[in-house]
Amino acid sequence: MQIQKSNTTRFSDRVADYVRYRPTYPVEMIDRLEKEVGLNSQFVIADIGSGTGFSSQRFIEADAIVYGVEPSKEMRQASEVFFQGAKNFKALEGTAEQTNLATQSIDLIFCGQAYHWFDFEKAQVEFNRILKPTGVIVLAWNERSRLDPLQQEYEQLMRDLIPEYSQVTHRNIDLEDIRAFLAPRIMQTEMLYNQQVFDLEELKGRLKSSSYAPKEGDANYEQVMEAIATLFAKYQEDGKVIFRYDTLLYIGKGAL
Repeated sequence: MQIQKSNTTRFSDRVADYVRYRPTYPVEMIDRLEKEVGLNSQFVIADIGSGTGFSSQRFIEADAIVYGVEPSKEMRQASEVFFQGAKNFKALEGTAEQTNLATQSIDLIFCGQAYHWFDFEKAQVEFNRILKPTGVIVLAWNERSRLDPLQQEYEQLMRDLIPEYSQVTHRNIDLEDIRAFLAPRIMQTEMLYNQQVFDLEELKGRLKSSSYAPKEGDANYEQVMEAIATLFAKYQEDGKVIFRYDTLLYIGKGAL
């Protein structure tokens, strides 16, 4: 099945659900990056595919200067509302392949849940252009925990009922492709724990925030929502389920 939507507009009609139900990154990520790459408040950061700003949040809290590069107008507007009053955040129209940032102006490039949308060769050229010689690239995913029983069934549900899912999931990405993208920098991997707590409507909202999820009126929408309700009933305690993630960081560092 051909994917008809442009990558730059896939999320535009899902912004509200994205803001409500997507996870941020754990606060421990900043501690880890301070230790591993010397992150501090003097860093200038390009958050590529910054979306509604969730991926920028921890860096803004750490007082770094953050440019949120995002092609979707709706997502950029959501981030500007989210960070209204923050003097160290600026949303910019751009893509991984054309960021519209100055040459050698960036200390750290962060890509949260976005790398798998890139044209890898063009993005690699652009990243090397905007990074300072000692600059760092961090690719990050809040990946649903593969060892968690609820997440295992949630994954199978999507593979069985949502045909588009298997084409767009970041789980298709090969580790060696990431290593090649970060080269000649040395790749370092880190894993952190993250979670959300959902009631039934929030769990449905979490799914609906995804670009591949059926919308109300689609042929498989009711079937998917019924399956989510069944899954929730199986795992809920006191009307809530814990949605567990492994936050994966792929860090490319080492002066060019």
